[in-house]
Amino acid sequence: MEYGITATLGPGSNKAATWQEMLAAGATAFRLNTSHLTLAQLGPWLEAYAAFSTPLKTRPALVLDLQGSKWRLGRFSAADLRAGQIIDLVNAAESDQAQSLPVPHADFFEAAQTAGDEIVLNDARVRLKVEQRGLTALRCVVTLGGRISSNKGITFVQSSFRKEALSEKDKQIFEETRHFSFVQYAVSYIKDADEMARYRKLMGRQVYLVAKLERAGAVLDDSARIARLADEMWLCRGDLGAEMGMRGMARAALEFSRKVERCRVPVYLAGQVLEHMSEQPTPTRSEICYIYEALVRGYRGLVLSDETAVGRFPVESCRAAALFRGEGG
Repeated sequence: MEYGITATLGPGSNKAATWQEMLAAGATAFRLNTSHLTLAQLGPWLEAYAAFSTPLKTRPALVLDLQGSKWRLGRFSAADLRAGQIIDLVNAAESDQAQSLPVPHADFFEAAQTAGDEIVLNDARVRLKVEQRGLTALRCVVTLGGRISSNKGITFVQSSFRKEALSEKDKQIFEETRHFSFVQYAVSYIKDADEMARYRKLMGRQVYLVAKLERAGAVLDDSARIARLADEMWLCRGDLGAEMGMRGMARAALEFSRKVERCRVPVYLAGQVLEHMSEQPTPTRSEICYIYEALVRGYRGLVLSDETAVGRFPVESCRAAALFRGEGG
């Protein structure tokens, strides 16, 4: 089975010449996170990729990553939050208030009524503690500060409640892009096989569909059933860590890795795979060792995120990932 490297495109890799170099360095497919793009912004990306003259006989797939049931912040001016700061989370698509962050998901505030007190943002780089709960607003204190900007992920560390469905934007993206022969789709935050079955029915068996595993139930309990409905699966450790906490994520990833060889579809490792290379031209030895072990366990590829989307060394990141071609079972 072919070893794959899916490289995320973004501001750090937005030119066709860079795509050529990334392919030559080892990338086998590309990814666009549609959560960070409006429909108007997505159009030019697709047009450019459709016109892209690749060095390969067949244009590599472009995976459109759909938001699914994942919660994300709305639109606001980027800011640096500091520990001890009071911040309000409000049910809104956007906010121009310095002390409030918009969360355009009614089910987030429903979940707040029974969830724990800890909220994490941007793959747990920023943390909040809930002080007061309302039906459409939460007052929180910042416990771990950091930079935050529009569309970053947000979740409760302890909550299994959310409404599993594609958004209207997701559905529109699918309808407007399904005619592109090179487009594939990845759906975020799959809960279980029942949810995956709904997306398979909606999109059809002929569509190449990736299931992103980033919730405890999907990773630990239902991955085998999800695999029967997917063409590919990604273990996404970033959001899994936000959902389960760092130690919980590590335990879940290890348990899943012990059975990854039994999955009937290729499984890719995602989430800070070569994060060091976002700012440095070489990987750490720890990254190299972990990737090697994962491939020996049966993973069939890697998904590069910030490394190639916003990092300084997208080509070098693909080249580093390609060091492992031929490894594994």
